[in-house]
Amino acid sequence: MKLTGKTAVVTGASRGIGKAVALALAGHGARVVVNYLNNQAAAEAVVSEILGLGQEAVAVRADVGCLDDMKLLAQTALDRFGRIDILVNNAGLVRDNYVTFMKDEEWDSVVDTCLKGSFHGIKVVGREMMRQKSGRIVNISSDAGLMGDMMRANYAAAKAGLIGLTKAVAREFAGSGITVNAVAPGVIATDLTAGMTEAKKARQLEWIPQKRFGTPEDVAALVVFLVSDEAGYITGQVVCVDGGLNM
Repeated sequence: MKLTGKTAVVTGASRGIGKAVALALAGHGARVVVNYLNNQAAAEAVVSEILGLGQEAVAVRADVGCLDDMKLLAQTALDRFGRIDILVNNAGLVRDNYVTFMKDEEWDSVVDTCLKGSFHGIKVVGREMMRQKSGRIVNISSDAGLMGDMMRANYAAAKAGLIGLTKAVAREFAGSGITVNAVAPGVIATDLTAGMTEAKKARQLEWIPQKRFGTPEDVAALVVFLVSDEAGYITGQVVCVDGGLNM
């Protein structure tokens, strides 16, 4: 699955799944635009790791929920590398609360990042891909969008919406040589799970047939396949990476 000569934009790439995806793409030969919002040092550390792999990379701050920021992110990628071949919409956040107590800000911030942010990325980068008559888009959804999740009505709704967006855009772009797919991770060992109590971890493991949490690398491996030439006849699909949780 060679990605030599291709340019990838990965949103929310300073840590967790986004970082693993950025490094995996670089490991297969891609140049990577590492997007971040708040942690510049972490993003620059990812860039350094990619440079250590012998690939080019640049860190770019952008709030994916802001269309102008996404335009700047895409233009920076084009100015630096000349084209964009891969877009991974990974940026996300959680603001947990029971739905009856959830504030509008808690709803809006999650939906703006997880769903509107992906829309912005597709809107801006998709135009360039249509001009090229080629491209790969992968949206990082979640099992929460398929199964729901306690105290995360905002997150589950955004991730479910992302699945609908994936399928709609896959139909629109199919004639232009662009594939659009979604990956739905289950419980992945990242900063978000590090704060779980041992009791909650035990409950989560009971529900997972493989009896382990996934790793960011498990998700990244699938993303690499979906953006490769080998996956050229796969579009509009949602693939779970969850140890069998959502069967």
